[in-house]
Amino acid sequence: MANEKSRDDDLWFAPKRFGYGTGWPIAWQGWVLLGGYLALLLLGSHYVAPGHPIGFGIFVGVLTIAVLALSATHTRGGWRWRWGGDDE
Repeated sequence: MANEKSRDDDLWFAPKRFGYGTGWPIAWQGWVLLGGYLALLLLGSHYVAPGHPIGFGIFVGVLTIAVLALSATHTRGGWRWRWGGDDE
């Protein structure tokens, strides 16, 4: 049972009910990840975007891939297609 508790502590996002991917954060770590992502996008648009659209595109791409990878590893049940109901 101790392993189940520590595993539940490692889950930051709930799965989507329909479709593929993750839903909203269910732990403070998920909210921090989401807020940090949005803050870095805002800062990047202010400091990187003016005069460097390609650099900003690379910045957004790398940041998005990193956030998606983290959220995928911390989603209850992982990422897979769901059709609704109790599909865990």
